[in-house]
Amino acid sequence: MPEVLKAPLVVEFPFTRSLGPVQSAFLTGLRERVVLGVRACDGRTLVPPVEYDPVTADEIHDLVEVAPTGTVTTWAWNHAPRRGQPLTTPFAWVLVRLDGADTALLHALDAPGPDAVHTGTRVRIRWAEERTGAITDIACFEPYDGEPAELTGSTGEFADPVAGIVAAARLDYTYSPGRAQTAYINSLADRRTVGERCPSCRKVYVPPRGACPTCGVPTDEQVEVGPRGTVTTFCIVNIKAKNLDIEVPYVYAHIALDGADLALHARIGGIPYDQVRMGLRVEPVWTDGARYPDHYRPTGEPDADYDAYKELL
Repeated sequence: MPEVLKAPLVVEFPFTRSLGPVQSAFLTGLRERVVLGVRACDGRTLVPPVEYDPVTADEIHDLVEVAPTGTVTTWAWNHAPRRGQPLTTPFAWVLVRLDGADTALLHALDAPGPDAVHTGTRVRIRWAEERTGAITDIACFEPYDGEPAELTGSTGEFADPVAGIVAAARLDYTYSPGRAQTAYINSLADRRTVGERCPSCRKVYVPPRGACPTCGVPTDEQVEVGPRGTVTTFCIVNIKAKNLDIEVPYVYAHIALDGADLALHARIGGIPYDQVRMGLRVEPVWTDGARYPDHYRPTGEPDADYDAYKELL
């Protein structure tokens, strides 16, 4: 049995959101080294602030300044910091109830070791040298044995308030396609497309999944399909991806390869985007050294009859 493939994979995208008046004041305040909470309907001061009361769901907007000093309410030691975390050396994740607040804020505590942290530890904010209006303006917390810090008297009104933030969401993991898709990927290296046939319903699935999604039984009979196929449906892409050197607009389509009972997706080229249509007959275009087709192009054959691919839509 050939070795099953595996490879590191990163899924990453920037998440952009606008801010309401409460979150805008909170993040702008951090930029100015001020911590703001919001007063709830029951009189509690919530930090970090929220826009709606967690008990009554009423809108709340009465900003309250709290001190940059506080008390650890609970904690956990992080022996091996990961990429993107606040500190590169071991630290404690802590919930800190800032002086003047009734709820706790999650952040990192720079401590020499787990023995130096306990519930009740007094801490203060260590501000980042460069602040932009984000939670990272708090570089971390650090141990502190003084009195509660004095307030600045801020009302929450700032010049040039922060209107929005961009947060990078990222997931790093090792992906293994399994036995069936390993064989599929290896066949692509030879410019062949191989699926697997269900022993019960006899459908051929490309890419193979190792089991029939309809019958639920394992599949192991390999079947070569294509290379030509039929466009079953498609979409026109008008937004350029940063990591793809493809000019917009272009077409991405579902293609039913000849002999397959499941459509795969690929880019359509060699034809103006507004001439791509359902039933268009296409064939793969390979580039030197590629492990998969760069795109599919028209074969010049007459379009397939709708009844020939309607079950694959």
